[in-house]
Amino acid sequence: MKIIGINGSPRKGWNTHILIEQALKGAVQGGAQTELVNLYDLHFTGCISCFTCKRQDSTGLGHCAVKDDLKPLLEKVEAADGIVIGSPIYWGEVTASTRAFLERFLFQYLTYSKEQNSLLKKRIKTVFIFTGNVPEDHLEPMGYRAKFDDYKRLFDRFIGELQLFISTETLQVDDYAKYGMTMFDEAARKERRKEVFPLDCKRAFEAGDALARI
Repeated sequence: MKIIGINGSPRKGWNTHILIEQALKGAVQGGAQTELVNLYDLHFTGCISCFTCKRQDSTGLGHCAVKDDLKPLLEKVEAADGIVIGSPIYWGEVTASTRAFLERFLFQYLTYSKEQNSLLKKRIKTVFIFTGNVPEDHLEPMGYRAKFDDYKRLFDRFIGELQLFISTETLQVDDYAKYGMTMFDEAARKERRKEVFPLDCKRAFEAGDALARI
């Protein structure tokens, strides 16, 4: 079994990256081979709407035709048995690189047929990790729950079963005073980093282990 981890954060070694690595460690324990790809190491764009992946007379039907750094990753993901995607939330959405990846990844399998079937020939289970600085009780009123559910519907339709994983009130920087971030309680964030984030890491590990045992 092969599981691909996709880090949509530009900050290596921080919250999202750590949680993806923990999930992949869990997958290894579950017997899988793993690979981690950092999207910000790649040069690519979002979908260019060329519609080559929709041409009925094309050998590229169901596959993105754009030849850039993302194309090999899309091929690896399609061949994989499971996926772990992670992104921090910036301005109420996943990062730009994550969004561009999702456009290319999902759109190639979309059909405009009445049956609305997926061109992906198999089902791939996915864990999607979201990290953010808002408290958990803000997720519903700020519209995040609805957004996460939209991603779940997209994956359930075009890719396979999606497990949502959310880590809230994450530590943003080592020294909040350097950045004028007075709206946050630095001491509370650092305490949460010591007490709660390890539990998130444990949950990520368990999610990866379960993904490898499908």
